[in-house]
Amino acid sequence: MNSTTTVAPPLLPWDHQNRLLAAQVRPSDWQNPTPASRYNLVVVGAGTAGLVTAAGAAGLGAKVALVEKQFMGGDCLNVGCVPSKAIIRAARAIAAVREASEFGVQVPPGATVDFAAVMERMRRLRAEISPNDSAQRFAKLGVDVFFGTGRFTGAHTLEVAGQTLSFSKAVIATGARAAIPEIPGIRDVPFLTNETLFSLAELPRRLGIIGAGPVGCEMAQSFARFGSEVVLINTHHGILAREDSDAAEVVRAALVRDGVRLLCCAQELQLNQEPSGIRIRVNSHGRSHDVTVDQLLVATGRAPNVEGLNLEGIGVAFDRRGVQVNDRLQTTRSHIFACGDVCSRFQFTHAADFMARIVIQNALFNGRAKASSLIIPWSTYTSPELAHVGLEEMDAKAQMEIDTFVQPLSHVDRAILDGETEGFVKIHVRKGTDTLVGATVVAAHAGDLISELTLAMKGGLGLRTIGSTIHPYPTQAEAIRKVGDLYNRTRLTPLVKKLMGWWLEWQRS
Repeated sequence: MNSTTTVAPPLLPWDHQNRLLAAQVRPSDWQNPTPASRYNLVVVGAGTAGLVTAAGAAGLGAKVALVEKQFMGGDCLNVGCVPSKAIIRAARAIAAVREASEFGVQVPPGATVDFAAVMERMRRLRAEISPNDSAQRFAKLGVDVFFGTGRFTGAHTLEVAGQTLSFSKAVIATGARAAIPEIPGIRDVPFLTNETLFSLAELPRRLGIIGAGPVGCEMAQSFARFGSEVVLINTHHGILAREDSDAAEVVRAALVRDGVRLLCCAQELQLNQEPSGIRIRVNSHGRSHDVTVDQLLVATGRAPNVEGLNLEGIGVAFDRRGVQVNDRLQTTRSHIFACGDVCSRFQFTHAADFMARIVIQNALFNGRAKASSLIIPWSTYTSPELAHVGLEEMDAKAQMEIDTFVQPLSHVDRAILDGETEGFVKIHVRKGTDTLVGATVVAAHAGDLISELTLAMKGGLGLRTIGSTIHPYPTQAEAIRKVGDLYNRTRLTPLVKKLMGWWLEWQRS
């Protein structure tokens, strides 16, 4: 047995909750096991992709080694999905209190946020969830868990913490980290990323955010609701540049209403450290802005973790976008696979999960499963949420002729009763058919609603079936059924209507 040699970065603050977390995801007394003579599978990285691969393979009887240089659970548990959604839920709670009067509920004026309590709750819930990703759990599943920096030393060997692991197949699942853009002055000022944001002990009075993608928008709205003065800076026009423009506009209006100051189409961005804080100078839509903030969050995308693995030494190709894989998730060395954020443009936990399932089939059983067969939905958890699956409208139009059907939530009874009428369901179908090729939902719970449309696409169910499926009344999911009704009305052509008229007239005779 050998002790780990790589020290993981600290969890801050070092309180009871983070000590509980560390005991699960990076035990201080962990002893790396003695390596097996040869593994069916060595998995590098214990984020979602690596954990699913290791657990699934071990459950099928494979001898598996799992290597992690920092924390089990990866970004999702420690600095991504879990902590961010806990914070978003707290922000929604204070928003609900402030909006209570709209529902005839009177609350004492001056409701405030105890930011320290918000963060403590986040850390407590994260620690409660962590046993699912713990070193102890995976060891009980039969996985040999090694902490330390893994480095390939040959086509079938990997070194970690002074030990050599031999393998038949390997999986690179090292994930990604926050990408830091080349902005004048950025190296001279302190800044946060998603990896450090959740260690904040005090609510910043003034918060600057660079990047209006999902992370930037979610945190901008949440911190504005907590009471921070938030300025959101984006080089593109508006926000959420990769999303449906109509949907993004609904979210943009919501952020502005919650107090977020948006400076889009940003040019000539400069950063400086001043005695009063971090000074941001930027041009937006032809106007110069000079803003000082107390904290700066950089949320400009992700960079794959490919450094230090010696990929070039063993002939595994990679570039700035990550490890290069084919449709079966094989690298340029066919016995070495990759999955998750390190190789995919779909940098989502659920995408990593299902890519890992493909790797298990293909790596252990010479399967032919393809990543291109995956139908991957996603959601941005602002209020309202924005969710999408399939092709975007412009991409769909570039590939085929389409029909588009839109159901505003303002005409859905439950949305009206909930006071959540912002948004819509938009579905694209292949022209002349009811076959779904893409869908966007903007609604309070769009992340939940999109699953019905994902299932329809996966199962080959069209709008005709959706329209004839009974939904409970009243629910916001009725918006999806109403889109089916819109499609069914298009089938009532003038000729069909005329024939039906003749038939009904004949019945009266």
